[in-house]
Amino acid sequence: MRAIALTILLLALSTTGCRTAEKGSDASGASGSTGAAGGVSGTATDAGPTRRQFDSLIAAGVPHATFAGGCFWCVESAFDAVPGVIATISGYTGGTEPNPTYDMVSSGRTGHAETVTIFYDSATVGYAALLDVYWRNIDPQTADRQFCDAGKQYRTAIFHHDDEQRRLADSSKSALDASGRFSEPIVTEITAATTVTPAEEYHQDFHLKNPERYKEYREGCRRDQRLKELWGS
Repeated sequence: MRAIALTILLLALSTTGCRTAEKGSDASGASGSTGAAGGVSGTATDAGPTRRQFDSLIAAGVPHATFAGGCFWCVESAFDAVPGVIATISGYTGGTEPNPTYDMVSSGRTGHAETVTIFYDSATVGYAALLDVYWRNIDPQTADRQFCDAGKQYRTAIFHHDDEQRRLADSSKSALDASGRFSEPIVTEITAATTVTPAEEYHQDFHLKNPERYKEYREGCRRDQRLKELWGS
C-alpha cells in the first residue's frame, strides 16, 4: 500500500511539477520592492530577509549571474554546492508584469522565467565556471520545458548583466554546439537581464526547508536520470 501511495504521489508531482510548492508553509513571503544597480531590481510588498539580502548584495556590487533552468528549486541547489558562491536567490526575470507573483508567473501569461541569481566571489569562481555548472544542470535542447515542467516560465535562458557576460555566454554556447555532444540544436536563449524580482520567501532554499518534498519532486520529474542521459555521470 505504501508503494502504491508513493507511486501516486510521484505521478502527481510529475504532472504538476514545480507548482507543488508548499504554499501553505509560508504564504506571507511576497517579492520585494526597491530599485537596484547592475540591471537588477524588483517590486512588490515584502521586506523579508531574502529581499534585504538581495538588495544588500546588489548595493555592495557583488558579482552576480542570472540563469533560468526550469524549476528554480533545483537550480538553486546545484549552485549552492559550488565553492565561491555567496548566495543563491530564486526569482522571476524576463517578463512584462512589473509586480510578478508566483501565481502570475506560473500561469505562463507574464512572460517571466523562473530564475536563480547567483552572487559569487570572483576571486574563487568565475562566470565561465558558473556557465559550466549551468549547462550540466539543464536540458538545453528542449524549448519552453524542463523535465516535467512545461511552459514558457520553465524555459532555459542565460540573462547577462553586462557585455562580458554576454561574450562568455555566447562563447560557451558556441563551444557546446560545436562539440557534437547533442544531435538537436541548443535552444537556450541568451538575452540581457532586465528586472529581476526575488520570489516569495517560501521558495527560497526550498531544498533545505522541505528536503523530503523536494526529493519527491525531483525524483518524480526524473531530473537526475535525464541529466545523466545528457551529460553522463
